[in-house]
Amino acid sequence: MTALQGFVQRSGRGFARLRGVAASVAVSLALGGCGVVNNMIYKTTGDVMQGFAKSHTVPYLLESQDLAMGCAMSQATAPLLMSFGRVTSEPDQLAVMLYLTSGACIEEQAREYELQGLAQLRAMSAEGAEDAMIRQKRAYALASERYFKGWQHHNAFYGKPDESECPDFDEDLDEFVYFAGLLTGLQALNAEIQSTSSIGVPKNVGSTVARATSCLENDKWWGAPMALRATVWAMIPGALPQGEDAFHRLEIADRQGEQAGVRISHVFHAMAAMNRGDTERLRGIIRSHAESIKETPSNDQWRMVDAMATQLIVAMSDRMWMENTGHRTPFGQLGTFWDDQPEATEVMDLDDLL
Repeated sequence: MTALQGFVQRSGRGFARLRGVAASVAVSLALGGCGVVNNMIYKTTGDVMQGFAKSHTVPYLLESQDLAMGCAMSQATAPLLMSFGRVTSEPDQLAVMLYLTSGACIEEQAREYELQGLAQLRAMSAEGAEDAMIRQKRAYALASERYFKGWQHHNAFYGKPDESECPDFDEDLDEFVYFAGLLTGLQALNAEIQSTSSIGVPKNVGSTVARATSCLENDKWWGAPMALRATVWAMIPGALPQGEDAFHRLEIADRQGEQAGVRISHVFHAMAAMNRGDTERLRGIIRSHAESIKETPSNDQWRMVDAMATQLIVAMSDRMWMENTGHRTPFGQLGTFWDDQPEATEVMDLDDLL
């Protein structure tokens, strides 16, 4: 065999081995490449969905007053949007809003069950009242679980308030989501207490939230950070700093919220009044809210926040009306009460005309 023939023979065997390797690579790509490509597609889709939701979906909803639609959206899309955390970064900021909103949806159901229970008590139906109360506690337990998830995602994104300094906010929405996260923490604890069960919410959440509100500009956010802080002072024994007056702070926050057209401070003020058992103060807050929404329209950018405040004020009014009359606040009469004295009317003396 000549040297040339030997070279050709060896080259042929080499090419054959190369073809074998190429075939193996092709088979591997055929079997496993789809997963790689799919993961790339899923990651890109997840990043796009998260970016779109933050840039457009959340701001759009915040400008809406349709709370029912907001509930439907958050409950229907939360599993889809949160599942993208399996293929890309965890959507922690978006999760705060989703769990705050979906938690509020279930809490609204809990309040409905409470009204049903009060109605059953007035009807002397012990079984019906007990059933409604059981459903109420179940709903509050679920609401607490959702709120607590929102609080955990808040801490994952911004850092635990007790263990980290104030975050640097890139834009107003980041700052608002931070405030919303603080609210989820406080609501998680409140709903857990209402459910009379143990969800695992740390009992120091209230004091943690109160301290964290100092990271927010009070004037910029309608007085709500101070209102939230003052509410914690009013509700937790020993939390009030020396020289502070929680209810005076809440009154100032109320005026700021009324002027801004975002009256969430009314809700905090009302919660503090209810906790103290101050019915007259609670009535005054409800009246003030009713007058304010007639005089000052909601802030265009934050309509949903203001609508949520009104929904919660109506719920408090409904509870008072149901306990005392057996029905909710009459339609269009928020700010009035069953025992209000009729306004005096001027009586014309007809004798003077004769």
